[in-house]
Amino acid sequence: MPKFAANLTMLFNELPFLERFEAAAQAGFKGVEYLFPYGFDKDALAAQLDKHKLTQVLHNLPAGNWEAGERGIACHPQRVTEFQDGVGRAIEYATALGCKQINCLAGIAPAGVSEEALYQTFVDNLRFASAKLKQAGIRLLIEPINTFDIPGFYLSRTDQAIGILDEVASDNLFLQYDIYHAQRMEGEIGNTISRHLARIGHIQLADNPGRHEPGTGELNYPWLFRHIDKLGYDGWIGCEYKPAADTRAGLGWIKALAG
Repeated sequence: MPKFAANLTMLFNELPFLERFEAAAQAGFKGVEYLFPYGFDKDALAAQLDKHKLTQVLHNLPAGNWEAGERGIACHPQRVTEFQDGVGRAIEYATALGCKQINCLAGIAPAGVSEEALYQTFVDNLRFASAKLKQAGIRLLIEPINTFDIPGFYLSRTDQAIGILDEVASDNLFLQYDIYHAQRMEGEIGNTISRHLARIGHIQLADNPGRHEPGTGELNYPWLFRHIDKLGYDGWIGCEYKPAADTRAGLGWIKALAG
């Protein structure tokens, strides 16, 4: 059975953030992920991980002004210095939390910027970040995100991401494959994971439509979990879904679909 990590940005929202670690551990999770750690003291987060014997699986690089609708700045030519400063900050947090991989959100393409400039900025930023993270013993990931949920997001398809991995040519850059986003944009989940398994550093899940628990939508998750196991994927799968109701009440899918 796959190893599931609770995404604390989306799960256990019934509780204040720092109480979600205990709730995840009590629900049987051994790993956690969330979008950003930067609004909290590093030591406070590390204490929660230690107290509840949890692994910090993943967090993102700083992604601009999230509250104002920004969803990453890695493709923004005018914000390279801000991006590079964010890499340093992310390394500080990841090191304190024992986190071995960080995701880079490409961002929404800014208006008036050519495709060539967007592409080159993203590639250059990834070369910088992957090298800095490698020195710290941390992997860098990039994640295609569907453009229905985030219109204008620059990186939206698996083949586009693989092309960028090839261009950056770093042995420390991998694909974060989010099943929900991929299903909305392209389908072919099983074959795509098979084809690119060696380049996938992390997987995330949610069902479609609705982005709720596995088993609530159109995806055949029992088959997909067996397929991932057969392929030999031994990484984490982040549960980045919106609970249809109470988080705990909706966790029966793990035993029902993945047992």
